[in-house]
Amino acid sequence: MENNHTEPMEPSEQFCPNLACCARGQIGQGNIIIHDRKRQRYRCKICGRTFSARRGTMLEGLRKPTELIVIVVTLLAYGCPVQAIVKAFGLDERTVASWRDRAGAQCQRVQEAVVQSGKLSLTHVQADEIRVKTRAGIMWMGLALLIESRLWIAGVVQQCRDRSLADRLLRQVRACAQSVSQVLVCVDGWGAYPKAIVRAFREKVKMTSGKGRCSLQVWPQLLIGQVIKKQRKHRTVEVKRTLLRGEESALRACLHDSGGGQEINTSFIERFNATMRERLAALTRRCRHASQRLEAVQWGMYLIGCTYNLCWVHQQLGRTPAMAAGLTDHIWRVKEVLCYKVAPAPFEPSKRPRGRPRTRPHIDEPTVKAPRGRPSRYLSILRRLQEERRATLPLGTSSPTG
Repeated sequence: MENNHTEPMEPSEQFCPNLACCARGQIGQGNIIIHDRKRQRYRCKICGRTFSARRGTMLEGLRKPTELIVIVVTLLAYGCPVQAIVKAFGLDERTVASWRDRAGAQCQRVQEAVVQSGKLSLTHVQADEIRVKTRAGIMWMGLALLIESRLWIAGVVQQCRDRSLADRLLRQVRACAQSVSQVLVCVDGWGAYPKAIVRAFREKVKMTSGKGRCSLQVWPQLLIGQVIKKQRKHRTVEVKRTLLRGEESALRACLHDSGGGQEINTSFIERFNATMRERLAALTRRCRHASQRLEAVQWGMYLIGCTYNLCWVHQQLGRTPAMAAGLTDHIWRVKEVLCYKVAPAPFEPSKRPRGRPRTRPHIDEPTVKAPRGRPSRYLSILRRLQEERRATLPLGTSSPTG
């Protein structure tokens, strides 16, 4: 099955991906022209480099039909095991696994560019972790959810549940915030969460004039809520809710504004954990298709989370979480996610070097050093014969060569 379908080419919607080009990442500047319509290639008039229309997308370098790749990735996003896709489409298992990893890496780039770009106003955030049983052992997946829009904003996969897991997760949450505001973070009883939240939500403030380091100050309106559940025979018998930081009036205001219930809870993130377990085949309990690599779980998490934010309509909201958060104005298709291009940062010329300008030019050619060690016996005999021959010749006569 060959991919003969060519998509229409539009140079005004493309940007130069060359990191060494001074016009990189600029759209609509007139520097991109069509280089080859048959091979779907563009060319930048500034640097002269050519690049494919699929450069920077999940489809770059793949020869299978685009429709088949989109169907397979959609099935993976809805929890279809790899073995079932192999049986249905006659593909190799390694091919399907490679497409899953490619799609996960693409979704990570989209998640960082769209969600974790510092455009959200955080009000109520819930964080939790999932214990993942794989063939290689136990792994941990940390997740964070924005309650007012049901937007998945952070996710980390790690071998062990330690302080670094909480720090990485909360740093991603902090990257989504637009500015310092009143925010409520609800977590479970894991002891690493409270200090990690405080470390993440700090800002550098200059307290004194002149030289000196800035001091780190915690957000003044930061609220931390904790829920500890006691179970007996796999049933919850007691729930303890504690406000670790903040005032009760501010807590009630955050819960009212976000629609997150009447008291401190983690029910929304637990419901999202169930969605992740349902649609990520590697997280299914007591299955025979458990994952063996940490990267496979990580890419699967980004694939599920990114399509959940942009492509799936939430039942209670009536729209996607990204639309509810104001990040987009339409429902994305899976193909749109896979073909989304993240523009590189604008080119910045190098600064002028400090210090005095050099008066002497740089020496490009290295000095030729004499060979080390003893000269060979043949060379010493040849030099002695040449000296004897020069001594026997009359004055004004040049020595013969050879």
